[in-house]
Amino acid sequence: MCLSNCAIVIMGASGDLTRRKLMPALNQLYRKGKIDDSNVVIGCGRTNFADQSFRERFDVDESFAKLLFYHQHIQGLKHFIQSRCNKLSRIIVFLSQPPSAYGPTTRELVEEGLSKETSIVIEKPFGYDLQSAREINRVIGSGFSEKQIFRIDHYLAKEAVQNLMVFRFANSVFFPVWNSHYIESIQINALESEGVVERGAYFDRSGTIRDMVQNHLLQLLSLLTMEAPVTLDADDIRRQKINLLRSITVTGCNRFQYRGYREENAVARDSMTETFTELSLQINNFRWAGIPIFIRTGKALHRRGTEIGLRFRQLPGILYNETGAVKPNQIIFKIQPSEGIIIDLSAKTPGAKGLISGTHMNFCYRDSFADAVPEAYQLLLYDVLKGDHTLFVSAEETECAWSLIQDHLDKGELGMYDKGSKPPGKFDVDWIDFDAYAGICG
Repeated sequence: MCLSNCAIVIMGASGDLTRRKLMPALNQLYRKGKIDDSNVVIGCGRTNFADQSFRERFDVDESFAKLLFYHQHIQGLKHFIQSRCNKLSRIIVFLSQPPSAYGPTTRELVEEGLSKETSIVIEKPFGYDLQSAREINRVIGSGFSEKQIFRIDHYLAKEAVQNLMVFRFANSVFFPVWNSHYIESIQINALESEGVVERGAYFDRSGTIRDMVQNHLLQLLSLLTMEAPVTLDADDIRRQKINLLRSITVTGCNRFQYRGYREENAVARDSMTETFTELSLQINNFRWAGIPIFIRTGKALHRRGTEIGLRFRQLPGILYNETGAVKPNQIIFKIQPSEGIIIDLSAKTPGAKGLISGTHMNFCYRDSFADAVPEAYQLLLYDVLKGDHTLFVSAEETECAWSLIQDHLDKGELGMYDKGSKPPGKFDVDWIDFDAYAGICG
């Protein structure tokens, strides 16, 4: 499907997000024939650029660069768009700005007459806490309907994340055991080896709970544990995710900070911001009642990787497991940096009577699909152009997620750990050894 006659407006177009993510993604969509020469991409902001100097900022194909234009400020933007797109069908405005600018920008867009035919795209963070999230939703919602608003959580566009629903609902072998009768625990691991790098100013005001748990990781948990939607329509999927979020309770939260964080650029010297967090949760519904759920995420750790693990219940102490030595089955979803699914099994050791060994079955994206996995922003921007909300977060979802972690923001003692190490957790939990799977599919 090729999209035509669309105007894509990027507010804050001189920023880093436009250069690193948005323009490369749009350029790839153009290369693949998903957007054609009838579209225009308009940068907008306070900086004064000529069209040519704006085009030269980006490493894109020459033919695609001809679709790029620049307009300073919002006043006069509607006429500018109309003068460069003769048969205009849609306007998409990407707010590549800090959340504090969302309100003023949307008000100016409405005053400019760009409301009825315009879709608004915003990036996380969707607020700083529950109150600010509600205010952002109120301000944007005063000028645009929920159908016009696309809230990007780029984790939802990762192929491995989208495959969670396919794995659950398109494989009859797994659907019957996806409940507390068979699963012993759910564990989510999201680690980064780098520190805050050049994001100190943002991260010191955020921390890992706001930056990772409230959005990315609760979205992963929702897709993993929600009930089957009636259809694959975006509204039906959102409805099930909201029901799931409403049923979650946070039962514990521990915060840590790596040594040397307070010396990072733009970080307060007395900062109490967490760079690593572990949480315990439970889901209060019939499918998952009594199942412990654990999340840990942080920066400056011993490796990079995001994984989801489901550990199944131990076999009874009979037959091959009389001594309790047979390890329980596990399913590992590798989200990044290498995508795949690993199923741990037990099998007879060749040549040894009655000796059981652990083995595993792997599904690796790189081995199963010849084409390169598309970058998340390609999928997201293409879905915005099509008007498909499936991979985007609703206002109600964001507020449900903030409600869930609101009481744990900036609270509790702050443990310390060394850069490049894994903090010793405070929960009494037998963590899945995710490190042992790091090389698989890598």
